[in-house]
Amino acid sequence: MFMNAKEMVEGLSQNPELHDARVLEAMGRVRREAFVPAQLRKMAYADRALPLEHDATISQPYVVAFMTTAACVSRGSRVLEVGTGSGYQAAVLAEMGVEVFSVEYVEELARKAFSRLEELGYGNVRVRHSDGRQGWVEEAPFDSIMVTAASEDIPPPLVEQLREGGRLVIPIGNDSQLLKVFVKTPRGLEPEAQVPVRFVPLRRVPDRG
Repeated sequence: MFMNAKEMVEGLSQNPELHDARVLEAMGRVRREAFVPAQLRKMAYADRALPLEHDATISQPYVVAFMTTAACVSRGSRVLEVGTGSGYQAAVLAEMGVEVFSVEYVEELARKAFSRLEELGYGNVRVRHSDGRQGWVEEAPFDSIMVTAASEDIPPPLVEQLREGGRLVIPIGNDSQLLKVFVKTPRGLEPEAQVPVRFVPLRRVPDRG
């Protein structure tokens, strides 16, 4: 088990697929313990998912590193994150100079994540409570879209809001899930990679009308 950020980065760097040093450097700068429940802070840097409130989770460091690497972001990129959770993934992106637009299904999680990110100085992250499957149309198009909850399909609004040449990173499936990476081309989404994962389901905000 990794005991601190330095050990976590050193351990993750042994994985050849995690080839973007900028991602690992950013993860080394984020205080992961600030994004997990107080009773679990001793396990903050363990390479495993940890539970949050409302049946949410904070993804294991390897998955965060893989998804961020797959998204191919750079300073100034505009990224839509679907599933804010505690805000950890958004913080990693923010450390890389990315402008993050994060959508969270659970209103309390969205509120707490925004407050936490603001307190930690991540002013380049915006968070709102909404149906993640609908994206954030007012801020589209996005250079990358990262979905941190498993969907049975690819929500069409997310495809529409991704710029041509942009990358979609999304877990697909129910009991058996695959984290899939797509690139948007004039012909549609072209698959690029996939790895087995385990995420909580992507939920919808109920229709209050």
